[in-house]
Amino acid sequence: MTTSDVSTESPLGFLTVVEDRKHGLFGGYLVLNRAGRPLEFHCTAPVRANRAQEILYGPTLRPYLYGEQIGRTLLEQGKHGTGMVLTDCEPMLSVGEFITSPVILVGEGGGGVSPSRNNPSKKTWRVDPAQGTEPKLHFFEVAGQRLALRRNENAQQRDAVAQSLEALATSLDLSEPFERIRAAIDEARRGGQ
Repeated sequence: MTTSDVSTESPLGFLTVVEDRKHGLFGGYLVLNRAGRPLEFHCTAPVRANRAQEILYGPTLRPYLYGEQIGRTLLEQGKHGTGMVLTDCEPMLSVGEFITSPVILVGEGGGGVSPSRNNPSKKTWRVDPAQGTEPKLHFFEVAGQRLALRRNENAQQRDAVAQSLEALATSLDLSEPFERIRAAIDEARRGGQ
């Protein structure tokens, strides 16, 4: 992928999952224009793994549920092409296997994604040096916002993503659209009760 392949004018897709203990996983996909206005929104019915899936998929269950079952389904429903897809859920990065647009993890810090103690919905990244393994993510920063691509993405693609987001990130908090998605999913869940 070259720098010209990541457009500075294309809409942006924001993809996340809300976990509900009672119902399962709800996915949400919000497409915004570069001014931050919504172009479309989609959400899923609840998705829950059965016991056989939990056993058979093992540690690959979350990437399968998030990326293939939820993310892929939502992206296929989208009517607007996006220059990139942003997510705040590390397992959602596996949706990159099904699309040509780069998938970027939005957060702060540096390492694996875990909820912050002060705000469980806010994600922070941590590195556990005791594990001694190479991180699966390639971290970079744009306008003070911490981002990551999967390690298999190349530096040229990272630079293209950074260039495309540079002007946008100074005027739009890249974490904020995920709050809109969560609120819309909560509203849809309440309307369905």
